[in-house]
Amino acid sequence: MIDTLPWLFLHCLTLSLLAIGGAVATVPELHRHVVIEHGWLSDADFTGSVALAQAAPGPNLLFVAVVGYNVAGLAGALAAMSGMLLPSTALTLVVSRWGSRRRDTRGVRAFVAGLAPVTLGLVLATGWLLAQPTLQQPAAWALVLGTVLLAWRTRLNPLWPIAAGALAGALGWV
Repeated sequence: MIDTLPWLFLHCLTLSLLAIGGAVATVPELHRHVVIEHGWLSDADFTGSVALAQAAPGPNLLFVAVVGYNVAGLAGALAAMSGMLLPSTALTLVVSRWGSRRRDTRGVRAFVAGLAPVTLGLVLATGWLLAQPTLQQPAAWALVLGTVLLAWRTRLNPLWPIAAGALAGALGWV
């Protein structure tokens, strides 16, 4: 466990800089590192960690602490959260101050506009990864596609598709 902590911290440190659109966008890369590369968690344990953290009230970032805890206990949660928070917080403070003074410049406007497709891609990759365990079921495909279409074409509160997914899971359809 002792040798796990520095690697977990350093990986979360680098992932922090990829958290465009929120920490949840880093789920696929954290999954690759924790499950595939090092085998610290099983695929089911990782998915369960993310699901548990997303079900809990609070910020989306909580999944990092739950994954870290499941890898190496309380020290793992602290290492993962510290790694995820330190660089992004420092960079956010510096860039937001710099950007607020230059928000009307062409370069800053282009940068902000360019982040939208990056954020969308990262969020879709996360959704795809988390949906993998259930995609062998036609009901799961219908639920995923329906949710994507609703989010894309309407302003429906996202809690409704989440509730539909919970109901489908409770009924054993997914």
